[in-house]
Amino acid sequence: MNRLALLAALAFVSVALRGGLMISQEASGRADLDAPPASQIVYDRNGAFLTQIGNATRDEKGEKRVDYGYWPLERIPERVARATLILEDRRFYSHTGVDLRAVARALWNNLTHRRQMEGASTIAMQIARMQRPEPRTYANKFWEATTGLAIIARQGREATLSHYLRLAPYGLGSHGISHAARFYFDKPVDDLSWAQVALLAAIPQSPGRMNVTRESGLRLAVERARYAIAQLEKEGALDAAQAELARRELAAMRPLAPKRRPDTLHLALRYERLAREGRVRATSPYDPRIHATIDLSIEREATQLARRYLSIFRNAGARQVAIMVAERGSNAIIADVGSADYNDPRAGAFDFTRAPRSPGSTLKPFIYALALERGALKPTDLLDDLPEGASGVSNADGLYLGPLTPRQALANSRNVPATNLLRRVGLDANFLFLHELGLHDLEAAPESFGVSMAIGALPTRLERLMRAYAALGDDGVMRDLSFARDEERAPPRRVMSLDTARLVTSFLSDPQARLPSFPRYGPLEYPFAVAVKTGTSQNYRDAWTLAFSHKFIVGVWIGRGDASGMRALTGASSAARLAHAMMTRLHGTKPGDLAPETFAPPPGRVAIDLCRADAGPDCPQTLREWVRPDEVSTRPAAHAPAPVEEALAAERGGLVIATPEHNMHIWRNPEQPAPLNKLALKLADGGKDAQIVWLVDGAPFTVAQADETVFWPMTPGAHRIQARLALAPVTSRPVRVIVE
Repeated sequence: MNRLALLAALAFVSVALRGGLMISQEASGRADLDAPPASQIVYDRNGAFLTQIGNATRDEKGEKRVDYGYWPLERIPERVARATLILEDRRFYSHTGVDLRAVARALWNNLTHRRQMEGASTIAMQIARMQRPEPRTYANKFWEATTGLAIIARQGREATLSHYLRLAPYGLGSHGISHAARFYFDKPVDDLSWAQVALLAAIPQSPGRMNVTRESGLRLAVERARYAIAQLEKEGALDAAQAELARRELAAMRPLAPKRRPDTLHLALRYERLAREGRVRATSPYDPRIHATIDLSIEREATQLARRYLSIFRNAGARQVAIMVAERGSNAIIADVGSADYNDPRAGAFDFTRAPRSPGSTLKPFIYALALERGALKPTDLLDDLPEGASGVSNADGLYLGPLTPRQALANSRNVPATNLLRRVGLDANFLFLHELGLHDLEAAPESFGVSMAIGALPTRLERLMRAYAALGDDGVMRDLSFARDEERAPPRRVMSLDTARLVTSFLSDPQARLPSFPRYGPLEYPFAVAVKTGTSQNYRDAWTLAFSHKFIVGVWIGRGDASGMRALTGASSAARLAHAMMTRLHGTKPGDLAPETFAPPPGRVAIDLCRADAGPDCPQTLREWVRPDEVSTRPAAHAPAPVEEALAAERGGLVIATPEHNMHIWRNPEQPAPLNKLALKLADGGKDAQIVWLVDGAPFTVAQADETVFWPMTPGAHRIQARLALAPVTSRPVRVIVE
């Protein structure tokens, strides 16, 4: 019998030891200190709350939850430790993870009242529960206790308390005392007063009930905070004067203002994306704040202006708008409006500062820049704005201004000179240059866009245009846009010479050169120096304006989310007006203000005056141009370009077809109605009184005067075009064209 009892006892001890070992191993496996990554709070440049970047997790049911906070503590402030322990675990430094006295008291009270009155959870046990949330059962309570013992044994008391102060919930999604101090009082945890520390220490007991942004919740939290102050005074942690000061501060508290994100959801999403990509950095691991370059007051102004001007253009079919503002030099973005309203059902959720769209003519300055860089263009050259039709290209207004200087051609935004210039320098070279400027990252063949890439065929984004125009304004040095004070950015790099950048800037900032396409004193003209370029995509799908002064860069896009066309809404008639309003608001100018401000000229160049092409023999109107000293002619500085008729006359005495050119490929626009796909036919010089018969593929097409331009409806295939005098056997050489 004694033997059987001994065997039973040994078996019991073996089972107990084995069970204890399993429990110990399980508890030890739960004793690691885990916390979600610290979330970040984004503030604008003036310290105003912009947004929080939370950490998304999924619970056991797969439901998404976003948590905020979990800021680590570099060190535990004494008053935070004392206030927390007086309310949560006053014998923290004397027990080993489980407070047996508190457990006994809780059991007695719970049994006496036949309901759960106390939990007896220590700091370590609460960590166990927060790291592995489980239903409140006695079995789970047992595991919390064993895990609490293991946490204290492995991690020590200071690390345990610090971890609790990182995990504890402080309401409204805030976790961790350091985050709560910044979230509620906008100060570091070291700067909290005794009253503020006591108030925050009270919240974790019941974060939902003690919502300090509400009167009822604040009242409950203040009541518990007063209890903490009384206990701390009793223990000698603070003297009577400090305790009385804390009580008065608690009595004077009013519901705290909750941090509400401004109406800038696109902006908030941008910072969330930048943070996820690691491009914006927090101040430090212990202070995960992001200091944005955004100025929320300017952001609000930009939003209001964008909505106001969009309402004006709605009758013309406009539905969405985007606007960006940057500081010159630093490229710091101070306003970033992605759409009229994120909640607008008409594609409002799209961020149109990042959406690829047809840029219209906004790429033209870079076509000219490359030509100047390659030596293929000089400021005194003449570019023909003539009805050549070499690539099926015409000007937006259907008119032709004849020979123009590069300054006039770019300032007037003429399509024909730009496409001819692109063709002269080369498709590949221009495509690569636009890629180097960051305007696209396409891997398609340049031939797939053709010369039309100069007038809108190559899609880009507003944010990319902002950076490229900033390079123009920054004397040819490319810098990334900046969205935060501490941001990962590529080093600056030169993308064009200072000479080229300043020449193109002078072209874009010359209001006299914009005549006659853009009238004086319209939305393209400012009371201070501004380089401005508009753009309009085909069928009026997109209206653009990019403008920069000595201080700011403003970019505007207006259009529709469904990419359908607006009704004759151009960049100059819509986006330019919004850009003008924004720029003048930034500069603080008033109607009638004038500033004698100009952009710096290209170094090493001298100014000469050129007569406008349409100025007449007396030259009453001139254009200021910057040329190298060795390019100055021995002729008087003011001279008139050759008239259109002289520029057209390549030969005399015979019939010479000026357009189209021989062996040219011509691309029809598939989006245009067939009647609009026409090719211009014109002679170089045939005498104004002569009648000409135009022959297409040997058959008469039409009869016209020698100085008249006629338009042939294009059909696909190879064609042979000739001109013949109607009353004499004189015929031009045939011109072969291929229509795609």
